[in-house]
Amino acid sequence: MPFDTSQPHPELLQELVTMKMPFGKYKDRILCDLPDHYLEWFQRSGFPKGKLGILLETMYVIKLNGLSYLLDPLKKQNIRMR
Repeated sequence: MPFDTSQPHPELLQELVTMKMPFGKYKDRILCDLPDHYLEWFQRSGFPKGKLGILLETMYVIKLNGLSYLLDPLKKQNIRMR
């Protein structure tokens, strides 16, 4: 079943601070900690299909608009839960 992008999904924000990049140069790095230039490369070359692509594109838009600070409370919460 395809992921419905027409509705908001707050759980995506939680996944941005918990999910690790599954491949590439930044394998095992938390998605919200990926460098800007890496997300920009995906934006130019094409985001992967599926949920990973949606998460990476969401992170790109967050960083592009200077909104990374919105993830700080979730990051802190995630650190406490470990």
